Amino acid sequence: MLTQKALLAAARRPGLRRVVTGTPVTRRVVERFVAGESLPEAIEVVQALSADGLAVTLDHLGEDVTDRSEARRTRDAYLAALEALAPLGLGRAAEVSVKLSAFGQALPVGGDDLALELVRPVAEAATALGTTVTLDMEDSRTVDATLAVLAELRREHPATGAVLQAMLHRTEDDARALAVPGSRVRLVKGAYHEPASVAYQEKADVDAAYGRCLETLVRGPGYPMAGTHDPRFVQQTLDLVAETGRAADSYEFQMLYGIRPDEQTRLAAEGHTVRAYVPYGADWYGYFMRRLAERPANLQFFLRSLASKS
Repeated sequence: MLTQKALLAAARRPGLRRVVTGTPVTRRVVERFVAGESLPEAIEVVQALSADGLAVTLDHLGEDVTDRSEARRTRDAYLAALEALAPLGLGRAAEVSVKLSAFGQALPVGGDDLALELVRPVAEAATALGTTVTLDMEDSRTVDATLAVLAELRREHPATGAVLQAMLHRTEDDARALAVPGSRVRLVKGAYHEPASVAYQEKADVDAAYGRCLETLVRGPGYPMAGTHDPRFVQQTLDLVAETGRAADSYEFQMLYGIRPDEQTRLAAEGHTVRAYVPYGADWYGYFMRRLAERPANLQFFLRSLASKS
């Protein structure tokens, strides 16, 4: 837990960012988790995953934007991504995930309004393409604002998805509120450093909360998206799906690009919808550090790679 907290804190340290991103070895390891720095590289990965029977959600990396012009560049990057997806004809099998802090939500004045203004054309473009947008959830201070943007977008784009983090104390209530017809909800454990006042601190407590929230979503009338690599929760999802008689197109698994790829293709081959979360872009540092913090195996892989190149 101490190592995890240190890595999550490091994700927001500019000095360490410069050291890590400037190391050639790091960039080679990052390729395991990030589908390149350019859109054409990401589209190549999308095509390869699609050939393996996987759906995808594209994430143009970036967060904590505090400049309006940079926020507009994020909008433009997503519009370009959707334009690049169009010729592939994948429909709902290729969507996009957005972090509202990359759309200017973190601006001290007018950030929430700007984020909604800039993400709306992305949702419109996705709808025109026959697909949708999922709003990634960030740290606990942004939950209410993100859910407010979700409510606004769903007025015209009802398939807009939300993400809930089981580690937060409030999430069981949020899961019940979002377990409604047509509501797409990705449930994850959570990958941000949060205080004990708002989040569970022990892994066992986070796991227990995840199980409870998962049951709420799968038993509800919405469209649950189990964001997990944990075999226990994969099996719990399968058990709940069997028990409730859910149709194959009424739920999905979501897993991160580069993590347990064999499990992803196995589940897809068995007839389940599996969507790989595919991040790309030059601003990969924060995402990369959170992936290291999430699983000891990721950190061990990184350290072994550093040692082998030293």
